[in-house]
Amino acid sequence: MILELPYGRDGTIRVEVPDKNVLGVIEPKAVEIGDEATTVRNAAANPLGSPGLAAFLAGGSEALLVVNDATRPTPTARILDLLENDLAGIEPRFLVATGMHRAPTDEEYEQILGAARFARHRERVFAHDSKKSDDMVRVGVSRNGTEISLNRLAVEARRIVILSSVEPHYFAGYTGGRKSLLPGVAAYSTIEQNHKLALRPEARVLALEGNPVHEDMLDAVEPLHKKTFAVNLVLDKDHRVHAAVAGDVNASFLTSTALAAEAFAAPIPEKAEIVVSVVKFPLDIDLYQSQKGIDNAKHALKDGGILILVSKCRCGVGEESFARLLNSAASPADALRRIEQGYVLGYHKAAKMAEVALRARMWAVTDLAPDVLKGLFIRSCPSVQDALDEALRAKGPSAKILFLLDGALVVPFVPATA
Repeated sequence: MILELPYGRDGTIRVEVPDKNVLGVIEPKAVEIGDEATTVRNAAANPLGSPGLAAFLAGGSEALLVVNDATRPTPTARILDLLENDLAGIEPRFLVATGMHRAPTDEEYEQILGAARFARHRERVFAHDSKKSDDMVRVGVSRNGTEISLNRLAVEARRIVILSSVEPHYFAGYTGGRKSLLPGVAAYSTIEQNHKLALRPEARVLALEGNPVHEDMLDAVEPLHKKTFAVNLVLDKDHRVHAAVAGDVNASFLTSTALAAEAFAAPIPEKAEIVVSVVKFPLDIDLYQSQKGIDNAKHALKDGGILILVSKCRCGVGEESFARLLNSAASPADALRRIEQGYVLGYHKAAKMAEVALRARMWAVTDLAPDVLKGLFIRSCPSVQDALDEALRAKGPSAKILFLLDGALVVPFVPATA
């Protein structure tokens, strides 16, 4: 079998493996794609638990549009184009929901909003900075005891429109909806408290019931709930719009999760000795985001197996607190002990990686230097072909390989009856 694996924005990597070793090649499911304009406009005009978008905005001249940053596949610029009639007469302000990520570059702003729109509204475009305490307003305490502070622009806005996309998320259950507020526009301390809950076993992919991370996010929405309208998209593997659900931020999100599960949850017949997880653009921005490809792949990997991450990591490691923790640890078990002794934002990522390293080998093909990866318990490989050839030698001629061609989004699982 010959495969072309995505690498970076436009590149590919060619690999060849014996047919007998291939357990499967998994992508998000093929889903029906209709006319994008009709899908989005119908959702905005026929929302759940809310007036239509135009009616929601009526009677005021301003609105705050909360949009995803460049690490997310949400086609924000296209959606804004399609909603122009609903937004007519509104002087928008844009708040990029960076969470704890860095602010976008000008090129990324143009990617997010479109070049012409960014140029036209540049003075009204803001990037959330979670560490600017003067920009934050305390709005309450979650049921889990998390102190919730949000960006002042969102708290003081008369109307908020959230544009997001809903995909599986390795500890929040799903992205989208309420996640645009927490962590999207939340204070650093709020994000830190929330993400510490990711260490609990209930915080896992596709799970919402009893998930404390998700519960915090719902509680962050509540103070702004009545003045918020959400447009949640479900995309296909090529980032085309499969479905759109709009209106009440929570109702539209929950409906979207069912559609996202249909597209991104992938049953497999059994676990494999070798899993190749490809993280596609834009989540290949750094290792911090690419780790999602590791966490999803673990569900398909046998104990003692080899996980091969393929991600360009265009901007390096990313948020470095998890990397510092892993670099300072003598072993994955030591890393987990240190995390238990004192949590710092980013350590949830280190914990998830350490848990995989305890039960499997992690290899990677990236643009990162080998010594950077070594400190994270990941072995650098010169090419995917070399990694596959060596993995087959290590695991034996009958070893099975599973390819995840969109490892940060698709979630493999062995059904309970399998």
